[in-house]
Parts: sequence; structure tokens; C-alpha cells
Amino acid sequence: MSLRYVVRHVTRFVYSAPVRETLMEVRMQPRSEDRQICLSFELAVEPTAQVQSFRDYQGNVVHHFDIPRPICELSITALSRLQVQEPEPPPSALSTSVWDELDRALEEGEHFDFLSPTARTCASDEALEGLRRELGAFRRDDPLTVLRELNQGLHEHLRYAPHSTAVETALDEVLAARAGVCQDFAHLFLALARQLGIPARYVSGYLYHRDDTSVPDASHAWVEAYLPTLGWLGLDPTNNLLAGERHIRTAVGRDYSDVPPNRGTHKGDATSELSVAVQVRLLGQPMGKDRFTSLGEPLELPNLPAWYAAQQQQ
Repeated sequence: MSLRYVVRHVTRFVYSAPVRETLMEVRMQPRSEDRQICLSFELAVEPTAQVQSFRDYQGNVVHHFDIPRPICELSITALSRLQVQEPEPPPSALSTSVWDELDRALEEGEHFDFLSPTARTCASDEALEGLRRELGAFRRDDPLTVLRELNQGLHEHLRYAPHSTAVETALDEVLAARAGVCQDFAHLFLALARQLGIPARYVSGYLYHRDDTSVPDASHAWVEAYLPTLGWLGLDPTNNLLAGERHIRTAVGRDYSDVPPNRGTHKGDATSELSVAVQVRLLGQPMGKDRFTSLGEPLELPNLPAWYAAQQQQ
């Protein structure tokens, strides 16, 4: 079975004073590979700008543009049409020998980038060890069984609380509060899976909602773990799901820093208010009116070039 979708993602910046020399990167085009095909993609920028694109080293499509003249507002609208096929269900378990296969792959340097800790997947040894013990995240049984239980354990251990954390919130704060958003669930999963010697990567995208824990009509994040006999397996700890035909992938990376929906810089003394509206619909379903959600407090923007990525994934 396959499903066809239309995704509309609008990002709006309102500046307290004119800013100039605005540069922006956008990672919102769905990937085309395996079960997913991007049928069309349009990116509209207001004020108008010449948009160009390239693929980064993970194969993500990155659109970028610059606006040299002063502006007080910036709007970016991404419109995607795509098809996603239902994956084959994985087996209930694997052989215990897959642990040895993972170790051999590690010795050969395979997927090294997705085994190393990053700034966003680090927490204090005490906090992370406590979580590992509580969830039983040790080498036992087989890797697939451990990953399934880790997915469920994080879903039950953390309370999903929209807007409870910010883009730069450290994992220690998330663990202390036992609450976070999908970005935090994904980073904790990555930290624990990599400790087990299982390559794992961050996935940015969208979820077509039914009765799920995460909020509808927002960007979403989950993880993919590599198992020698299965390849990359998608797991969504926020919703305690295996990624399937309702998960729409736009970018993959080591953590959020590799795949933010937008990242940019400009010159000018101003504060910036960021709001986002996302709609994910089956092809043929009508689009509603954009409902913007403000993401955090106004962001102070110094009068110096500085890259910023302020669109947290809920």
C-alpha cells in the first residue's frame, strides 16, 4: 500500500527593525529513495529571491538564497507532493549473532559518523547511566529486541510536552524534567543506541497524524538505526511507532544540527519573532487556512553575522 501526500510548510520571520544581507538555508524537500518519492517541490520566498540548491554530504537537498536589501519580514513557503509506500514489517527478533556483525562493522569504520557522540546527544554520565539502567538499554537478547524496547521505554519514561524545551535545551535538563518534544526523544534515543554500538541517525520530516502523541501539523523528528540484516530501521519514540508510510523524511544527519528546517544569518540590530504553519494532507484533501504557531521568545540578533537555527521540531 502507498499513500500520496501534500505538505505545506510556511516559515515567517518578523523583525523589530530592518535587517540586511539576509542569507538562508532550507531543508524541507522530501528525500526520494527507497519507499519514498518526491513528486514535486516548490519553494516560494517573499520578498522574492533567487533560490538555488545543492545536496549535502548526506544526500539531503538544501535550498539557499540571499536578500541583500533591507527587509522587515521574511516568509518561506515550501509545497511538496510525494508518495510513500508501506514498508515490509521487520521480524519480531533477530539472531544474537547480529551483535557480532555490528562489532565487525565498527572495526571496519562502517557508519562511523552515526556511532560517535555529538554535542546534542551528550548528557552527564550519571544522568545517562541512570536512564540506561532504568530502560534496560544493555547488550542482551538481540539488537532489534533491544531497539524496540528502547523505543517503548523512552515513550513511557518521558512526558511529551509541546514547547517545554527549546532548540538549545541540553539533554540533562530534559532528563531532569522527564519531559520534552520529539527532538529530545530522538536525541536521547541516539545517545543510548550509539552506546550499544548500533549506528543511529536523526531524521527530520513530518508525520501524517491519526491518534498520535505528538502534535499534528508540525515538523517531526525520529531516528533510524542500522542493523546488518535489515538496513536502516525507522523508530519513533515520541509515538512508540516503527516509522512507516505516515512518516515523511526530508533530511537525515548525526543530530538536529545537521538537518534544521531553516538556518540563516543577517546583519542588523533587531529581535526576530519566528512563527510556523504546517499542513500535512492526503493528496486530494483540501488545505485549510494556515495556523501559525509562535516558536519561543523573540530571538536577539546581534549586529554581526551569526548563523542561527530557531525552528524546533515538536
